[in-house]
Amino acid sequence: MDDSETPWGTAGRHPLHAFREAEDLVQRRRPLDALKALQPVLEAEGDKPSVQLLAGRAYFHSAQLNRAEQALTRVLELDPSDHYARFVLGRTLQRLGRLVEALGQLRMAWAMNPVPEYQDALSEVNARVRLQEG
Repeated sequence: MDDSETPWGTAGRHPLHAFREAEDLVQRRRPLDALKALQPVLEAEGDKPSVQLLAGRAYFHSAQLNRAEQALTRVLELDPSDHYARFVLGRTLQRLGRLVEALGQLRMAWAMNPVPEYQDALSEVNARVRLQEG
């Protein structure tokens, strides 16, 4: 049996190890490397919210915003109470220029977990929406 036939992906590594490596790479601002490390995990366990969230973060940090939106939307389909996924989705929508949609996600994230980072993002997008409305 060669490595490609193992239940743990092409590298023959357990998905947890690949996930942890990808998580570390996102933390170190290496999102493209994180996505490479995460690929076998996405294939094996792509319906886990934690896997989709990590992919969404890596896509966001590598400016693959449409993919980030898809991954984060999937997280929220699986777990609507994930405030951090809502926050990153809000930031993704903001970067896509979809400010009203971003505002909705950021409001929900802040209502679920009123931390300063969420409040700052909410205030920023709220101000931009008001400027656009004139």
